[in-house]
Amino acid sequence: MMTKYIILSITILSVVLMASISGCIGTADSDTTVLKIYHAGSLSMPMDELEQKFEELHPNVDVQREAAGSVACVKKITELDKQADILASADYTLIPSMMIPDFTDWYVVFARNQIVIAYTDDSKYSDEINQDNWYDILRRDDVTFGISNPNDDPCGYRSQIVTQLAEKYYSDAEIYDDIMGANTEITISTEGDISAIKMPMSEAINPDTKKIMLRSMEVELSSALEMSEIDYFYIYRSVAVQHGFKFVELPSQIDLGSIEYTDMYNKVNIELSNGKIIDGKPIVYGITIPNNAIEHDLALEFVKLVISEEGQQIFIDNGQPPIVPAVSNDINAVPDELKEYLARE
Repeated sequence: MMTKYIILSITILSVVLMASISGCIGTADSDTTVLKIYHAGSLSMPMDELEQKFEELHPNVDVQREAAGSVACVKKITELDKQADILASADYTLIPSMMIPDFTDWYVVFARNQIVIAYTDDSKYSDEINQDNWYDILRRDDVTFGISNPNDDPCGYRSQIVTQLAEKYYSDAEIYDDIMGANTEITISTEGDISAIKMPMSEAINPDTKKIMLRSMEVELSSALEMSEIDYFYIYRSVAVQHGFKFVELPSQIDLGSIEYTDMYNKVNIELSNGKIIDGKPIVYGITIPNNAIEHDLALEFVKLVISEEGQQIFIDNGQPPIVPAVSNDINAVPDELKEYLARE
């Protein structure tokens, strides 16, 4: 009887202790504040470093990030009614065109980039490809390459624009048709010196899978290149640097990386499947705090880190030039806490 009593007592004590431990864990979790960020896939590596730094500065904050194509990120907020404390886009113009005035009032541009053609030593003709022949290499029947979906991802529509700009730069009127047109249902028309690319619905792009790998987000193609499932892919220079890929640096006149050539970039536009028209322009990243942000004050602190000297150095280390100082669309609309970090007219 005594033995049964002791066993029962131990059992009850164990249950009480477990309940106490669970209660303590629950209390710890309830003291943690979640900061929710939607961001472009090409920002994954610098955002990872920014997250670690921010959580060091704010031990009770859990930064939770979702990486996707920038168009898809914005649509989560504007169409799917999802909550986010920060939105960081690889194309800043998505913020004024899709979010202002209903979902935010302001944005800050903070970084630049350019399109390159990434490859590895195992890529076919890797010992031949260069700035003068990359488009001929991609044309070859036995070469495969990757692109991200233009309807979801700015890198995707920028890849289309770069390929068409190449026709003008290299004086070869068949580059776009041979590389993109012949291998997808994407169409293009020209009026005067303006070229207009038209995207079908995503399910109707219908890429020739023996030639092209299509993915929603450009960073999804990185593993495909590493595993030699494709020979090349269009990607941001920063992502190529971060993954240690070799890459062809394209001429500034077509790589969308230089403000100097904005007028040339403007000679190509692309209409997405939702009817939105994107003009060719320099690659500039933007960040904002949506109106439905729950942790607005913490979001401001994170944006400050992004555009501070420390944040700028993180982008430099990741092969992505920051805009120094960062620039706002409307200095009067930007929260006062950010103004000291921004360029003044």
